[in-house]
Amino acid sequence: VQLQASGGGLVQPGGSLTLSCAASGFNVGYSAVGWFRQAPGKQHEWVSYIRSADASIEYSESVKGRFTISRDSAKNTVYLQMNDLKPEDTASYICVAALPPFDYYHDYDQWDYFGRGTQVTVSS
Repeated sequence: VQLQASGGGLVQPGGSLTLSCAASGFNVGYSAVGWFRQAPGKQHEWVSYIRSADASIEYSESVKGRFTISRDSAKNTVYLQMNDLKPEDTASYICVAALPPFDYYHDYDQWDYFGRGTQVTVSS
């Protein structure tokens, strides 16, 4: 099982980025999938996830209305479209996945699989 994240980079405030997380060894369409982020010196913060049970989506208040999570079962890939980026969005973004049943969406340590972080830096 592997999660391979990509798409990070340096962007100016107000800009956009799309992160991708390619999965292998399991089907993202039947799993819980999500994104966390970690800024230097801070704990992991949940950003967004898609529930395995009903595919419902949740966003943290800090990104709601600006970020969009999606998954493509045919490509076995999870995406995070990030718009109107702010300096406080600067962090390493980590994709996560878990096989059902799963109900610990806000707890980073409870997820089953973790990708390597991809760095997003928002700065002018």
